[in-house]
Amino acid sequence: MKVYGIKNCNTVKKALDWLNKNHVSYEFQDFKKLGVSEDTLARWEKEVSWESLVNKKGTTWRSLSDAEKTAVIDQQAANKLMQAKTSIIKRPVIESPKGLILGFDEKEYQDKLK
Repeated sequence: MKVYGIKNCNTVKKALDWLNKNHVSYEFQDFKKLGVSEDTLARWEKEVSWESLVNKKGTTWRSLSDAEKTAVIDQQAANKLMQAKTSIIKRPVIESPKGLILGFDEKEYQDKLK
């Protein structure tokens, strides 16, 4: 299982704490250090929409100009933005045997990871 995120993100910290507490093994990839590839985004977008991956509630989205926000109209534009500004990706992204999980939801973790 692979967990993607940013180490200092509070939601990622909650997710990692839950995984550790529940003895779920995982490999962690930090967006800030390693980025995210086009292939990885394409793989995720087979399970969830690009709209789900772009975190429009976060500070990174809010800090974009109106022109940058309105330019995100399709998968290609969204992927370009997510690669340029990895902190705009909803976190964490977990590739689990039971499918992709976005964010931290304890019930979903119980259902898919235990």
